[in-house]
Amino acid sequence: MKIGQLVERSGLTAHTIRYYERIGLLPYADRDQSGQRDYDASILSWIEFLGRLKATGMPIREMLHYAALRDQGPATEAARRELLERHREKVRAQLAELSESLLVLDAKIAGYAGISKRMKEYDALPERRKRPATVRRAAAR
Repeated sequence: MKIGQLVERSGLTAHTIRYYERIGLLPYADRDQSGQRDYDASILSWIEFLGRLKATGMPIREMLHYAALRDQGPATEAARRELLERHREKVRAQLAELSESLLVLDAKIAGYAGISKRMKEYDALPERRKRPATVRRAAAR
């Protein structure tokens, strides 16, 4: 598949594909008779995996280390597993922190919802309804 097709199917830009190739995240593509890159379709699963690593915050230097281990073959499976396990723990810690932050946001939002509800209840009090609207608005300021 040509680079344009890989761009379409992977979601990466041609610039990113060439950059990943240059730094070693992607293997160098074979070239056709005219010198254009010709990628094997199997590269799509590797690109998807790299995207997952990136989305979970793995630094490029660690991705490069993983790619280098991968290129060395089955003898590096234990090292690759350890690298991914360490990264998984970082992701779990991030998820826990995000969950705590979400709880704080939910509480803050609920507090604001409570203010709105209390104002509606206050405006609905019988003694508030007897005053003209212009007086109620002035009192609210």
